[in-house]
Amino acid sequence: MKPELVIALDEPDWERASALIDKTRSRAQWYKVGYQAYYGYGERIIAQLRDAGKSLFLDLKLHDIPTTVAAGVRAAAKTGASLLTVHAAGGRAMLEAAVAARDEDSERSPLRLLAVTVLTSMRAADLREVGVDREPATLVPMRARLAASCGIDGVVCAVAEARAVREATSKDFVVLCPGIRPAGASEGDQRRVATPTDAARAGADFIVVGRPIAQAADPGEAAYAITREIEGTLA
Repeated sequence: MKPELVIALDEPDWERASALIDKTRSRAQWYKVGYQAYYGYGERIIAQLRDAGKSLFLDLKLHDIPTTVAAGVRAAAKTGASLLTVHAAGGRAMLEAAVAARDEDSERSPLRLLAVTVLTSMRAADLREVGVDREPATLVPMRARLAASCGIDGVVCAVAEARAVREATSKDFVVLCPGIRPAGASEGDQRRVATPTDAARAGADFIVVGRPIAQAADPGEAAYAITREIEGTLA
């Protein structure tokens, strides 16, 4: 199965985010709303996505005490989001509280939870600075197994760890990969990046692409080029 393209709406204002949707709506079904969009113009952009019949990935990376995270999951479910991120580093009690909150209205809510394993901006040296003496290659599948055992639906990880996540979990476990850059594109502030071809071969279910689409002269064509690359890889 080819990975689904998710376009990141990491724009400074609603007008630019709205224009990006308009330019790419024929090329993508999924859109990511992260901190900047959610806190800056969340209600407007979520309403636009809902009216356009698009699928919402709400990337809030919830990480707090279990009761607070559960409340956040309940609130996020009311937006109509299909995917929501929590942090695997929050531990078992927090993850299980998030799952319990997700399941309270599971018949009406389409929400699935994804646990962020290790940010794609972090390498082993960055982890050591915060007291984690493990390589991403070992830490990511370990956190994926924890998330799966708690009932979380999938994880967010770099393409480099996607195969290990697949081996550590079930075939139905969702793998979403950010840090996707077409060949030749700038890495920006990402560190563990990969191409759409790499992600497709690693078995990702979703790939998130932001700046290479948003900053392209023709965002719609840039999105289409990525989907064509994926289809060519899996043909």
